[in-house]
Amino acid sequence: MHDIVIRGGTIVDGTGAPASQGDVAIDGDRIVQVGGKSGPGRREVKADGRLVTPGWVDVHTHYDGQATWDPVLAPSSWHGATTIVFGNCGVGFAPVRRQHHKALIDLMEGVEDIPGIVLSEGLKWDWESFPDYLEALSRLPRTIDVAAQVAHHPLRVYVMGERAIAREQATAEDIEAMGRLTEEALKAGAVGFTTSRSDQHKTLAGDLVPGRYAEHEELIAIGKAMGRAGRGTFGMLSDFEDEASEFRWMRQVAKDSGRPVWFLLTDRSYDPERWRRLMNGVRSARADKLPLYAQVAGRPVGLTLGLGTSLNPFALREAFAEAAKLPRSRRAGTACTRWASCRTTSRRRSAASPPWRRARA
Repeated sequence: MHDIVIRGGTIVDGTGAPASQGDVAIDGDRIVQVGGKSGPGRREVKADGRLVTPGWVDVHTHYDGQATWDPVLAPSSWHGATTIVFGNCGVGFAPVRRQHHKALIDLMEGVEDIPGIVLSEGLKWDWESFPDYLEALSRLPRTIDVAAQVAHHPLRVYVMGERAIAREQATAEDIEAMGRLTEEALKAGAVGFTTSRSDQHKTLAGDLVPGRYAEHEELIAIGKAMGRAGRGTFGMLSDFEDEASEFRWMRQVAKDSGRPVWFLLTDRSYDPERWRRLMNGVRSARADKLPLYAQVAGRPVGLTLGLGTSLNPFALREAFAEAAKLPRSRRAGTACTRWASCRTTSRRRSAASPPWRRARA
């Protein structure tokens, strides 16, 4: 007698083996049989005509706040994810000092459009260090598993305070402290470190994020700390303004740390060869036995856009700049009256800009 039997489904086990029809049996917290005909179960789930697969690991989420109060973590758990990874894009909530609570909320709202009011009301802030944050996560019962990464921007603010928010260069003492705290976090259970070097990521006030122009020496030192810890991955998003320069320091991090280094492979409609150049950089590193990877979305990315979000179809239009400063309740009418101006302006923009028709769609 098994605890649970998933009966008669089409099993795709993730190994690359052909799909087959059969049962999956579970006892306690263990899968004890995959395929074939299993014995009776205290609970049986009829899966005829359905796929039965391993759970999905969603490697790029931003549940840093929600994971501290929501055991279900919808909608990811509804869609078959059984593990979620957050702390991506260099944004998160640990380590943190009390005086920077609002700054980190504003940063998350600006970068990821997670409403600040939700975070303000939901976050308990019963942590300061990253190990404290992991302990807070562990106190909540879970429907699915969670994995947290050390985010560069809160780490930098924790060490440098207002100097980080002003994007000043880190001192040798700052860099040493960031490396030490990263090593501490990894040994406590963090699964990696992430940063962002993109102009797409801005604070709620429109400022670039604290680590946008961090010196390569800072990133390489953090990579060395990961090597000392012997665990974790180093991830980032970059505009790759200077592709050769970005690959030089990423290769150095991979070489010094021995840890996997990954970046988000993004495309540009006005530069169709960009992704090929970046993949050539990956291939070159792998040929030199360096653990460098490109992270690619398994499906097209969807966006929810609106006049109240940080990104919308008018955001790049000069005629919308004035309306963007208005309260949300007044933006819609102002944007509509300026539509003709937006259209005229966009036709004068260079070919490198997204076309007006794309904005209208």
